[in-house]
Amino acid sequence: MHKENIIVWLFKKFIQFVGVFSEEKSNKIMYKIHTGKKLNLKKPKLFNEKLMKLKIDDYNNNELVSKCADKYKMQEYVKECGLEQVLNPIYKVYSNADEIDFNELPNKFVLKCNHGCGYNIICTNKETLNIKKTKKLLNKWLKIKFGKGTRELHYLKIKPLIICEKYIETNEGILPNDYKIYCFNGEPKLLLTCTGREEELKLNFYDFDWNELMLGHEKNRAKNAIKKPECLIEMVEYARVLAKPFKFVRVDFYDLDGKPVLGELTFTPARCSAAYYNDEGSKKLGEMLKIED
Repeated sequence: MHKENIIVWLFKKFIQFVGVFSEEKSNKIMYKIHTGKKLNLKKPKLFNEKLMKLKIDDYNNNELVSKCADKYKMQEYVKECGLEQVLNPIYKVYSNADEIDFNELPNKFVLKCNHGCGYNIICTNKETLNIKKTKKLLNKWLKIKFGKGTRELHYLKIKPLIICEKYIETNEGILPNDYKIYCFNGEPKLLLTCTGREEELKLNFYDFDWNELMLGHEKNRAKNAIKKPECLIEMVEYARVLAKPFKFVRVDFYDLDGKPVLGELTFTPARCSAAYYNDEGSKKLGEMLKIED
């Protein structure tokens, strides 16, 4: 294990240990480390602060949040909302990697674990895939109790599984752009574009009239204009339906040649400690989120 990984592992273990005695204290430490700021839970005003309080008071024990954070069970919720057409097809679901028959899979596919973030294997050519290494990594991920070290306890209610789903690419053979719609108290308000994943991830905020909003740090912003998705109206409409029961949810879509494809529902972006908002962005997003009953 690299020194960097050891430090991250030790930090998560420490946060997990503190959380056993005080959920509030563990989140305050984590927030300070990631943002450099003191967490105000008594009178939260900034977006991350309000989101952190919402997580502690509600989302950590919210069954519907856990269901929708589950990348497999989320599909049930989407179907219940009458939006099956936005789902990316799932080929197969496995309890462990040893169940995977790679011979029956197409040449391109995505393998991911359903119970956390970052557990993805993108295969663009099955012939060059190291199957032994892939199985070992997937089985390692399945054993991780994602959410303990980040205090996103709604993930702990998810039964770990492996999903194999369709690899999506545009007609030009590239990954589609990622559009993340921020929904506050059931209403879509703005979106975040994520581009340049192959080189350096860039983040730009827009309203739905496609005016850029300077809510993030300049260093993270793509300087070139980001293409407005052809299916923006549909994305916003679908996000509104999916977001209805939640005080906050980010509904993530891909624009696949003019067709919206749902990525996931995200309730606690970056552990509620995202450092990519500037001061004005933190304040404005915080004003949009009403967490009082």
